[in-house]
Amino acid sequence: MAGVAGGNDFQWCFSQVKGAIDEDVAEADIISTVEFNYSGDLLATGDKGGRVVIFQHEQESKNRPHLRGEYNVYSTFQSHEPEFDYLKSLEIEEKINKIRWLPQQNAAHFLLSTNDKTIKLWKISERDKRAEGYNLKDEEGRLREPYRITSLRVPVLMPMDLMVEASPRRIFANAHTYHINSISVNSDHETYLSADDLRINLWHLEITDRSFNIVDIKPANMEELTEVITAAECHPHQCNVFVYSSSKGTIRLCDMRAAALCDRHSKFFEEPEDPSSRSFFSEIISSISDVKFSHSGRYMMTRDYLSVKVWDLNMENRPVETYQVHEYLRSKLCSLYENDCIFDKFECCWNGSDSAIMTGSYNNFFRMFDRNTRRDITLEASRESSKPRATLKPRKVSTGGKRKKDEISVDSLDFNKKILHTAWHPKDNVIAVAATNNLYIFQDKIN
Repeated sequence: MAGVAGGNDFQWCFSQVKGAIDEDVAEADIISTVEFNYSGDLLATGDKGGRVVIFQHEQESKNRPHLRGEYNVYSTFQSHEPEFDYLKSLEIEEKINKIRWLPQQNAAHFLLSTNDKTIKLWKISERDKRAEGYNLKDEEGRLREPYRITSLRVPVLMPMDLMVEASPRRIFANAHTYHINSISVNSDHETYLSADDLRINLWHLEITDRSFNIVDIKPANMEELTEVITAAECHPHQCNVFVYSSSKGTIRLCDMRAAALCDRHSKFFEEPEDPSSRSFFSEIISSISDVKFSHSGRYMMTRDYLSVKVWDLNMENRPVETYQVHEYLRSKLCSLYENDCIFDKFECCWNGSDSAIMTGSYNNFFRMFDRNTRRDITLEASRESSKPRATLKPRKVSTGGKRKKDEISVDSLDFNKKILHTAWHPKDNVIAVAATNNLYIFQDKIN
């Protein structure tokens, strides 16, 4: 997709913003995950209050053909409730860590949602008819006395107002000792994996009472623990291949055909560290917060604190592309460590054709990189530019010296405003960006 940096092809413009404008944001309303389904017609968000909100893409109106359809609320439901682990005296948060859609097989939609401990499979279906004329029940639904039934009638389906129902079809629990950080649906559409800090489990979507432990990096003595699993994902086409990233900045690719327990990786991706740039924070900022396969399955992308790297699966010793997200923060690592921002987990995503990538930053900035032209752009999700079809102006951060007119000083960046979760429509240039409790939707402005 050429024109990431607002070239001749198109510019990004504002489409919608969801969520309240209040200055005081309730903790439960903070968005914790964003995910388009396979067609892009549905967009799901999860929040810290355990709720899932699904938006549906409305068809374009003939009166305003220049405006592509908007996303409107389709269904809202409470996915997880707060729980308490009485054995360990620990509260289990209701916060939704990840949502993953399953490919659509029939009229209903299915998605997996997870908090720290429990994964649920939800069915979202529509109902616009109801049955009337039962033999054993009266109009109010009460059971009739058998002796009052003197004739048999055939129940009929009557039209009713459209209802969207969300019902839990499977609950996958009690398989993770540590907090779940990833779920990923396999390309066979029958299995999925879930990862926590030390283990990865493989599940069958139909079986809830057992899963197979395919990776276990827990040492016999926990004092010898040197790294944890930070993210995991299945290959988009090869159902036997998956990758997982670690807090040491390494990625392991495993093949389930090699052994039942994938403790021995097939490939090990690591970039040698430059000794000259080593500092106290090197290990923290090299921790990978997200890993995503490209749609083609040829590449994978990893996000660490300061950069995004694209790896060719055929080359393990270094990434083929490295993009600096906010290099100007390198001099601020000490204060970012003190306010815990250095531990923020930013996600990253590909566009539909794998030609561009997007990830978030601070001050409600998000970054896009065009892989073909090597151009990049910084955009801002803010209500100031939230007029319909308003073009997003590129933002620039001054890194010292004299600040130009449109530049923002590093010292004036708001580190409480951060974009951790983003999603790109699988086919179109439509992006969803979560900024605290607001969901911004942007699209390309065709000139």
